[in-house]
Amino acid sequence: MQNYVFQIDSNKQPLDMVHPARARKLQSQQKAKTFRTYPYVLINSNCFETANTKEYILKIDPGATWTGFAIQCGQDIVFRMELKHRGQLIKESLTKRAGFRRSRRTRKLRYRPKRFNRSKPQGWLAPSLRHRLDTTETWIKRFMSWCPIQTIEIELVRFDLQKLDNPEISGQEYQQGTLFGYEVREYLLEKWGRQCVYCGATNTPLQIEHIKAKANGGSDRIGNLTLACEHCNIAKGTQDVRDFLQHKPNLLKKILTNAPKPLASASAVNSTRFAIVKRAKQLCSDVKCWSGGRTKHNRVNLGLLKSHSIDAACVGESAAEINLLTEQPLIVLCKGHGTRQAVRCNASGFPALDKSGQPIKPKIIYRHCCAGDLVKFRLDKDRKAAIAGVYTARVKTPTKNGFEVKLNGLRVSQNIKFLERFIHRNDGYDYLFTV
Repeated sequence: MQNYVFQIDSNKQPLDMVHPARARKLQSQQKAKTFRTYPYVLINSNCFETANTKEYILKIDPGATWTGFAIQCGQDIVFRMELKHRGQLIKESLTKRAGFRRSRRTRKLRYRPKRFNRSKPQGWLAPSLRHRLDTTETWIKRFMSWCPIQTIEIELVRFDLQKLDNPEISGQEYQQGTLFGYEVREYLLEKWGRQCVYCGATNTPLQIEHIKAKANGGSDRIGNLTLACEHCNIAKGTQDVRDFLQHKPNLLKKILTNAPKPLASASAVNSTRFAIVKRAKQLCSDVKCWSGGRTKHNRVNLGLLKSHSIDAACVGESAAEINLLTEQPLIVLCKGHGTRQAVRCNASGFPALDKSGQPIKPKIIYRHCCAGDLVKFRLDKDRKAAIAGVYTARVKTPTKNGFEVKLNGLRVSQNIKFLERFIHRNDGYDYLFTV
């Protein structure tokens, strides 16, 4: 069964959610119209006063990459959604921008004095973390404007990073750390047997080498460091260690066994867990926090498969006995609204130019449409990409007289006069039912 349909009255106040069959009947009788396509929201023209007879609970399972949402009515889960954040893309963009800025400072340009006393305010979060917080808050606001939600239940989990890295750690070892009594190089020499980890060379100068290259997102954590001779270090470069040692499976297994598990996701959840609850309390007076252990207990007892939206449905005491009325969740991917760059940059940080020598603008906006709009249009004649007919696609690039879409892997340009209707305007998200 599909997700239940949101419903609002003529004053845009939330009403009880309705079954998809009931929603179709209301539309066929001209009692309701489509207010929004993703998620599907009806506006009921006959209801001038809000009449809610049911209580709804919004359940949230926050994560570093994915956040699960579920709406519960009684013992029924009537809506599920999984939201994918773009925190890693934001981090990569900021790193790239910092590289351009560092490059400009080394050129012979006008002098710009350094700025000091740029302390961060209390509660400051990195942009990639703040994005997770902002998008979660945005969807809480949307759900509360479409559905009469009385309670919000959030999984408040804290990861023990040292326990994840070393499951046997206990007591005083928490205060000592990995390098207790060692210098970094001496620790690596002791750990890897004072030889090159790739070729086994001894009695040769050894260099500190990153198992996962920093260019590919590797960190300076002690577990990501090893020792290699100059020849192996240069030969590996920025390759993935699995590609570099594909002909040495035993050595690869040894290195990966000693390499640490990435803790970026656990750190992101730890950093934002209280901030999400704080923002939820600003939007709803009844906010309850539950542990991850209770979520897992409910999911195992109910015999449900693990997914982000199902974990959200299993949050809290009210999930002890639930019925999933939805077969598949709505998948929402964060795409953003373009870039604020005035001019695109090339690999060297200089303005990128088009064929005519003019700077490439980052985003083209015309009054009739913009990139990301989901449109229904007609093809007036057979094209290489598709035959003549009616199609639904997402606008890739708006043009002066129309728009450009992608059909069967090929770009197709069409005049605006062949546009039948807008199905969904670009709001910074992409909507799917399967990843």
